[in-house]
Amino acid sequence: MKRKIGLLAAAGLVTFLIVYLAETRNAYFDSKVYYGAIQYWFRGDGGMVYDWLRPNTPYGFTYPPFAGLVMAPMAFLPFGAVVVIAVVATVLTTALLIWWFAGDLIRRQARPVWFAYGIAVCLAISFEPVRETITFGQVNTLLLTLVAGDMLLGLSRGRKWAGVGIGLATAIKLTPGIFIVYLLVTRRWRAAATASGTAAGATLLAAAIFPDESREFWTSALWDTNRVGVLSYLSNQSERGFLARLPIPQVESRVWLVCVLLTLAFWAWRVSRERDDIMGGLALTGVVGCLISPVTWIHHCVWLLPAIVRCIDLGTRNHKILGWSAYVLMTSRLTWLWERRPRPPLELIGGNLYVWFSLALLIWTPIGTRRSTKVHEPDKILT
Repeated sequence: MKRKIGLLAAAGLVTFLIVYLAETRNAYFDSKVYYGAIQYWFRGDGGMVYDWLRPNTPYGFTYPPFAGLVMAPMAFLPFGAVVVIAVVATVLTTALLIWWFAGDLIRRQARPVWFAYGIAVCLAISFEPVRETITFGQVNTLLLTLVAGDMLLGLSRGRKWAGVGIGLATAIKLTPGIFIVYLLVTRRWRAAATASGTAAGATLLAAAIFPDESREFWTSALWDTNRVGVLSYLSNQSERGFLARLPIPQVESRVWLVCVLLTLAFWAWRVSRERDDIMGGLALTGVVGCLISPVTWIHHCVWLLPAIVRCIDLGTRNHKILGWSAYVLMTSRLTWLWERRPRPPLELIGGNLYVWFSLALLIWTPIGTRRSTKVHEPDKILT
């Protein structure tokens, strides 16, 4: 009974926190952008989805036309229903991801599995990137679920359809395309071809239905960084965001290119040496995707979850310290202390916590361990 009360209290506290932040800070901002753009596109005066900007902001629809096709039901649903669907989908996918990533760790706890699992899900939802995915109304955990399911249930088991999830995620939002590069680096040619073919097929389908929108996206909207925000904004926790906050505007882009190449080279070296560790590959590729993307808002950093869990689950004492430190500091909102009050030189550390931890996770996340890739089915959670 005490455990049930404790779990209900934890869930209630997390729910209160999410609702408070949603109402006072983020207010489902991104869902409002998606909703406004899709409504304008399908029910407006015939304009393209990329023509619409949220009133009094430079923010508009930034995803490929295939993503707009997937989001088409928004044109016929009330906004409240869209928010409910997005929140429920994020919570359910987070719960599924935690079982996939931390199933072994949960089962090893000296308490009932359902209680340990419930606490783990509460901790995951409290993680700031997941919190912000909910309060912004984002799609990050849905994309992570597509990719993780593809790798852990398809690739690791030699399924012929392996690569489809990665391809669909890439067609919806380009950044998961780094996992196609992972398939190439680890010489999984069939899965790479499947992923590339799926992404291309979905993109061509959207182009056939919406040729003008596809032309606009690939020739203009994709390259317009003003649509996604200012690169130097604190929430941009990629290497490009880190450099944009430094006083080096003349050489920033060239330094960034060098950093990206070095980061990719180190990542490729690590994953190619342990190509049989699919979970480790998922963890490191999620980290490198956050680092090299020009824009990695804090809510995009849900892709760090596999690496954090891997450190806590399978690492040495130092790995566990890294994993828990990353979780606690990223959940604490400490980074936001530098949003409006720069305090050099501490700003270099505190204002880039996600970047520093991402680099640490890329370097030290354990890979090639004996319990490398074991996935738990969701219907066995309570056994």
